[in-house]
Amino acid sequence: MSEMQKNKKYVVKKFGGTSVGSIERIEKVAERLIRDLNNGEFPIVVSSAMSGETNKLVALGNQIDPNYRGPAYDMLIASGEQVSIALLSMALHKRGYQAKPLLAYQLGIETDNLYSKARIQHIRSEVLTNLLEQNIIPVVAGFQGVDADNNITTLGRGGSDTTAVALAAALGFDACEIYTDVPAVFSADPRLVPKAKEIPKLSFEEMMEMASLGSKVLHIRSVEIGAKYKVKIHVRSTFEDRTGT
Repeated sequence: MSEMQKNKKYVVKKFGGTSVGSIERIEKVAERLIRDLNNGEFPIVVSSAMSGETNKLVALGNQIDPNYRGPAYDMLIASGEQVSIALLSMALHKRGYQAKPLLAYQLGIETDNLYSKARIQHIRSEVLTNLLEQNIIPVVAGFQGVDADNNITTLGRGGSDTTAVALAAALGFDACEIYTDVPAVFSADPRLVPKAKEIPKLSFEEMMEMASLGSKVLHIRSVEIGAKYKVKIHVRSTFEDRTGT
């Protein structure tokens, strides 16, 4: 990164499906990003598909062939993110900010070819650094990659978390923010257990154990990458100004 960039605070910010679940919410995410910009944080944005969209796409594929899991399946279910990143980029443009929506193949998020649960092998970070040099906000499709044969791949449900942490690692950042519809990581699902407690801080090992036992707050691969590359993961609410976990 150039000296100009080193003096700026860059933050990877990932927004989940509920955060971009409607036009109104996408507009609110754009406003939040601009507020963060005005507070000195330049975002690299990662977005999931709008809530419910991936389920609809999976259902369509299953109507054709419930047993097929190959490149066409991944192309199908990766298409939801294309919509959300385009809309979010439009919302930023409308407010006078330059933004560029990026699919995985445009960015160079290279994976193996284990369709529907691919693993990221390499990210060509120069595409992002070139955009940052020009003060263009990258808006990246989460959950997807591209294999050696240029087939679109997907990283498994919740894989946008993994995209975000992997981008932070590739750029050499020490932290990554995950925005969701809960204000923090809780001791249990607060929608099911009213007395569940917020956890202000926990180790990668504890989070991996929670993820392996079914906690849906973070994709387990994102926690593994965070631990390996020493990227702190900060879980925060999209809808409230709170510290989170």
